Formats: sequence, C-alpha cells, structure tokens
Amino acid sequence: MSKVVPTKPLLIMLYGFPGSGKSYVARQLSDHIKAAHVQGDRIRTELFSNPKYDKAENNVINQLMDYMTEEFLNAGISVIYDANALRSAQRHQMREMARKCQAKPLVIWVQIDVDSAYLRTQQRDRRKTDDRYAVSVDQKLFDNIASHMQNPANTEDYVVVSGKHVFNTQLGAIMKKLNDMGVVRIDDTKTGVAKPELMNLVPNPTAGRVDMNRRRNIVIR
Repeated sequence: MSKVVPTKPLLIMLYGFPGSGKSYVARQLSDHIKAAHVQGDRIRTELFSNPKYDKAENNVINQLMDYMTEEFLNAGISVIYDANALRSAQRHQMREMARKCQAKPLVIWVQIDVDSAYLRTQQRDRRKTDDRYAVSVDQKLFDNIASHMQNPANTEDYVVVSGKHVFNTQLGAIMKKLNDMGVVRIDDTKTGVAKPELMNLVPNPTAGRVDMNRRRNIVIR
C-alpha cells in the first residue's frame, strides 16, 4: 500500500489518557502517512535496561526525541511524535519547533472515558506490538498524569478521535482534518473510510484541565 505524502512536513502530536490508544493510533497512522514514528517508550526501553521514569531520565528521553524530531523536520520528513503531549506549554514549544522548521503541527486528541482508559492500562500484554514498550501504570500514577493534563485549546490545530473506534474510522477523521489544513487531499488518500460525528468523551473539555471528580471507583480482579 502506497503511503500518503503530505504537501508540507507535519508534526503530529498525541494527547489523551494513559490507555486511550495513542500508540496504537500513531503506529497505524505511520502505515498510512509517510512520516517518521518517534516513539518515546521504545527509546526509553532501548536506552535503559531498568527504566526509573525519574526527572533526569525523562529529560534525556525528551531531549533525544526533540533532537530527532527537529532533524527529521529540517530534512522535510513528517514526524509522528509518540509521547503524551500533556501540557499546553509543551505543545507550544512543539508548535514553535514546527514553525521554525516550516512544518504544520497537529494534535490528535484520543478521547475515551477515564474508567475504560485505566482498565486498559491494567490489561496490557507485552506480547502485543502496542503494549511492548508501554509504561506500567498503577492507580496513583494514572491519577497523577490525568490531573496534570491540559486539554487542547481552540487556538491549537487538533482533531478528536474516539479511542473506542476502529482505526479506519479514526483515520477518516484525521485525513479530513489534514485535508482541511491543505496538506493532503482526501481524493489522493484512497482510504474509503467512514467519517462519523464523534462524541466528546472527556468531561468539561473547555475547562483546560480534566475534571476527575466524576470518575467512578474501579475494582480490578
């Protein structure tokens, strides 16, 4: 299958709860769009035999990912930046990098209800491609990550996809957005996928931070 080649380099960022399906979307998208898949969890695993996930280690991973991303963009190669772009300041820095490299930034917001997202983190299978390098997440870490999430604002270019939909449906929404941005033509993608309306699954999306007050207790057996 031939891949879609954007008319301008893209910097595609992922946003969503742990377990929402960000790495799945990133991997599948890299099979459809000509882009470098820069995967933070894989880089960490290959650099550190026993990852600590501390601040110093995170800085090494972030700096390496940013360096690789900037090099690809400067070479005219699109990048799928496979790490959770949690904070608005982080996404702002990434947009500045894209502007400097004359690339187009886009955030893919993978939405799923918080209970389902957490349950998925407890059911990961290291034999599966998308779970092989995933971070182990307990309740405390999940809640900590979710409490620091800052939803994309209207000033950012982003597209919402459901983490519970099949990839063909997700791809339809992404390609439509890229078509609207003028970097691909849907006629050229030949995806033949559905493009349904998506339901906003994240509570209070305009508030900036994710509201965790409505999350129900989960019993994992």
